[in-house]
Amino acid sequence: MPTILQAQGVTKRFGGLTAVDKVDFTIEEGSIISLIGPNGAGKTTFFNCITGYYTPEEGSIQFQGVPTVGLKMHQITKLGIARTFQNIRLFGNMTALENVMVGQDPTMKAGVIGAVMKNKNTRQEEERVTTRGQELMKFTGLRGKENTLAKNLAYGDQRRLEIARALGTNPKLLLLDEPTAGMNPQESLSMVDFIRKLRQEMNLTILLIEHHMRVVMTISERVTVLDFGVKIAEGSPQQVQQNPRVREAYLGTSEMHI
Repeated sequence: MPTILQAQGVTKRFGGLTAVDKVDFTIEEGSIISLIGPNGAGKTTFFNCITGYYTPEEGSIQFQGVPTVGLKMHQITKLGIARTFQNIRLFGNMTALENVMVGQDPTMKAGVIGAVMKNKNTRQEEERVTTRGQELMKFTGLRGKENTLAKNLAYGDQRRLEIARALGTNPKLLLLDEPTAGMNPQESLSMVDFIRKLRQEMNLTILLIEHHMRVVMTISERVTVLDFGVKIAEGSPQQVQQNPRVREAYLGTSEMHI
């Protein structure tokens, strides 16, 4: 499979702390890959480097051959990278549909003048965005909840809504930060099925941070393990599960049930 994202020697420091240390990382197009490690391992920091929230001090990142280090977040989004967050970041006082419509902002062309004047092109674009939002609500299992305030949705629905909003940017690579956090076992299995559906029906490549090892072992084609910002293992779920360095990193925690 062709490579969709390649990171080489990525390093991110905060003062004297090196949160990500010379990490090499490759994502093949169409794959589902998990990034795991104990708390504080640097997983979300690495996500933030990919999406432009942080600029690494060293190393390079290329998305479909385009260098992304130094680009703004909205520029990287337009290239085709979208993400969700460990802590849900929805607009609570907006409806579910409005949240999804906001997610489509990078695809919109109407400027300030068009928005004020409400010309024909602007109205057509608003119709397109509304229709697309309704389609994404249906796809994510939220049909019928378009007018519900985001803050009033059940927790699992909020997770799906955040994914629907990310899909509004028309991504090629979707980064999911702990998509099953706070879910019971049945909800987690449902999310696993949904992630597979994203890959199959949306033709997405998916990278996820996940603490639930049953989810990781079930869904991942490759697993990369960070510990104190360093990549300590990479391979199939079975290979990583049996790796002594991975077991040592998780020793004494309840995070890795192996």
